Amino acid sequence: MRLRNRVLPCCRIHLAQPVGVCRQIDDAEACGAMGLALAVGSQRIAIEGRGAGGLGRELRERAPNVPILGNLGAVQLRCGMGVDEARRAVEMLEADALMLHANPLQEALQPGGNRDFSGLLGRIEALAGALPVPLGVKEVGAGLSAAVGRRLLDAGVVILDVAGIGGTSWARVEAERGDDHLRRIAAPFYDWGIPTAEAVAAMAPAMRPDTMLIASGGIRHGLDVARALRLGAHLVGQAAGVLPAARDGAEALAAHLGETVEQLRIAMFCTGSSDLSALRRAPLV
Repeated sequence: MRLRNRVLPCCRIHLAQPVGVCRQIDDAEACGAMGLALAVGSQRIAIEGRGAGGLGRELRERAPNVPILGNLGAVQLRCGMGVDEARRAVEMLEADALMLHANPLQEALQPGGNRDFSGLLGRIEALAGALPVPLGVKEVGAGLSAAVGRRLLDAGVVILDVAGIGGTSWARVEAERGDDHLRRIAAPFYDWGIPTAEAVAAMAPAMRPDTMLIASGGIRHGLDVARALRLGAHLVGQAAGVLPAARDGAEALAAHLGETVEQLRIAMFCTGSSDLSALRRAPLV
């Protein structure tokens, strides 16, 4: 798939949702050095002028030759944001694509959360037609169903990130931020949703030429990357899995990512897969 003037090979791992100003820069430096795509966290606060949080052109300066994916909340399209704000999100990073994160479970549990998702698909379709870069949609840990994914593809979305169960539970995060009442309400939803493997396997057959499927949610190591690619993902993302290394800076992060790539290569060797196309034909057990 081509993102602006950059071709994004199917073998790339992307680093999702870095946090903290210094960590943002370290993440960009590590990804730039290793040729890995970088997907940032929400840019809403930066768009609203309440602080850039490290989400600026310095990321592009540290990673000049790799794809960078911007990020806004999908529900923000119902809260005053539109094409202008989306363009600003792209421009502030010189991003190659913009991802809209859809987090209905988190919003439902969050005190004061934005719970009006009505008419959102039409707004996403309008934005897809107006944005100068590809538009994507991602879940945030509860999984994207194939039925919803197909509707998004019909609306002009070209990148889907299933972000399934297995990684960070935002229901648990919101519960820990709340009182006893909220913790009781949230508890049944800690593992609610679609596991990443199931979401990828269900979505892969519906993908179309020049669209991209990202597997994220509980990707722990290179063997998980191999599994996700075999199930049909074009790209595999880590967020929580890279945080321990990211806290120690760009060098530690690069070492972690290097180990992940090495594990992927071992999985390919042990399945007799000479390249990623062969890996996608490896027998499933």
